[in-house]
Amino acid sequence: MNTLRVIKEVEFGVYLDGGERFGNILLPARYVPQDVQVGDNLEVFLYLDHDERLVATTERPLAQVGDFAFLQVAWVNNFGAFMHWGPMKDLFVPFREQKMKMRKGERYMVHLHIDRESYRIVASAKVERYLSQDMPPYQVGEEVDALVWQKTDLGLKVIVDNCFAGLLYDDQLFRQYFAGDRLKAYVSQVRSDGKIDLMAQPVGHEGIQDFSEVLLAYLRSHNGICALGDKSPADAIYDTFGVSKKLFKKAVGDLYRRRLITLSDEGLVLVDKKHD
Repeated sequence: MNTLRVIKEVEFGVYLDGGERFGNILLPARYVPQDVQVGDNLEVFLYLDHDERLVATTERPLAQVGDFAFLQVAWVNNFGAFMHWGPMKDLFVPFREQKMKMRKGERYMVHLHIDRESYRIVASAKVERYLSQDMPPYQVGEEVDALVWQKTDLGLKVIVDNCFAGLLYDDQLFRQYFAGDRLKAYVSQVRSDGKIDLMAQPVGHEGIQDFSEVLLAYLRSHNGICALGDKSPADAIYDTFGVSKKLFKKAVGDLYRRRLITLSDEGLVLVDKKHD
């Protein structure tokens, strides 16, 4: 996105100041906000139109150059696939940049970049090529943004902070995720090969202690009883508390060791019911 100044109004839109390098850039009338005047600044996205001319739009695309995104194929021809991404001109994915032949209506994880020959914005499904090979700078417990990439036997491959490869293990997942989903995750470890192991909840005793207090408050406000226990489905635990079964069990263990609850086949029972 660029912030550019309006320098001229015409019947079919306005021209924006692209500086010495790009000159005047057209913002077509359909994208011009009401009451815009010469001298105003507008936030716009720049791309090449069907005639390879640099144009602007005030529509924000689903992804920009340098981004990874999970996009849908709009149509296919003899040169490649074209994906929906916001602007009128669909995003081109050449056949050489496809892992498998893309099909109309299907969604694929891609990386956006500038084609060196045509200077057009294009996409590649060969995602691994564009992941950083640098050693990730994270510390254990650090919060990151994770984009779900694909399912594996171990869990979910994710793209961390639009840069690094990461893995969320199955036993860390408290609900079902799909390719294209975004979530907050927490670094469990950075391996020697640069891959990042992640958790869905904060690590360490502090995270357990925090949820222990939440669970304790729940018991006190529900007549000292929680129908959920160690054998309850993970989905039921998440629907009630928004945490993984693993964190739930750790908090239960914490409260039990503190002799605040007893365990039964029916669930959890608060020892001291004076707060009912």
